[in-house]
Amino acid sequence: MPLPYTATPVQQLLLPEALRAGINILVKREDLNHTHVSGNKWWKLKYNLETAMRQGQQTVLTFGGAYSNHIYATAAAANMLKLKSIGIIRGEETLPLNHTLSFAKEQGMHVHYVSRETYRQKETSEFLDLLHDQFGSFYQIPEGGTNLLAIQGVAEFARQLTQEVRFDYVCLPVGTGGTLAGMVAGLDGAAEVIGISALKNGDFLHRTVEEWLQKFSGQTYGNWSLETSYHHGGYAKTTHELLTLITHMNTHHHLPLDSVYTAKMVWAVSDLLQKGRFKTGSTVLMLHTGGLQGLSG
Repeated sequence: MPLPYTATPVQQLLLPEALRAGINILVKREDLNHTHVSGNKWWKLKYNLETAMRQGQQTVLTFGGAYSNHIYATAAAANMLKLKSIGIIRGEETLPLNHTLSFAKEQGMHVHYVSRETYRQKETSEFLDLLHDQFGSFYQIPEGGTNLLAIQGVAEFARQLTQEVRFDYVCLPVGTGGTLAGMVAGLDGAAEVIGISALKNGDFLHRTVEEWLQKFSGQTYGNWSLETSYHHGGYAKTTHELLTLITHMNTHHHLPLDSVYTAKMVWAVSDLLQKGRFKTGSTVLMLHTGGLQGLSG
């Protein structure tokens, strides 16, 4: 892929609760892999953008909310690759624009707002036909970037991880389920995978991940689970306690976190440590999936 990739470090996290339990906590700082297309977004976009360019497409079109990390990353990646980009945004325009949408427009993305009711039809052929009538030919990337090509990219990342560091568990935040599915498929039983849902009522993601795994590999895996009680109110919602954790982790551990995804993962791992979820003497690897541009909001 023409987009540059920077090798990322593994940071040890000396949490008191982990030290007491005799457990080694590591963080894969994938937020540092690219300035703007960071974290899991780099891997999810990798093969999608390669395919778009191989097909000779000049435009990529995708979907997201006003604070979408995926919209942010897609706009930046398309600009760097000299592609046009279109973002179909859920809801009405709100001025002044937030940091995510301001950045997307600065990167040349055409931002097109649709009502929430219309947005729910984004996967129907009728709506996509209307978009083609309005914008012409484009390469479509789903909301959140999750499709089989995204899972292929994350699976590649998972295999790379096993060559870099030893771990017994890998923990990651979950939005659409694509990164979790790719990690499970790529590790192929090499470790236990624990997803932390950033969504309220995220139990449906169990079936979503299972379906993606079937489509991608045709296999059923028993080494993964999904925690759904650490959402702090729901997607893009936060609490005073979560914001306090973000400040603490940045100040005392030099680990920047965002409130939508990564802070909820760290909160969950800390709680699971105290509940005895991990075996004594084991190593837990947390994946920092980026999204730090949200802090600018």
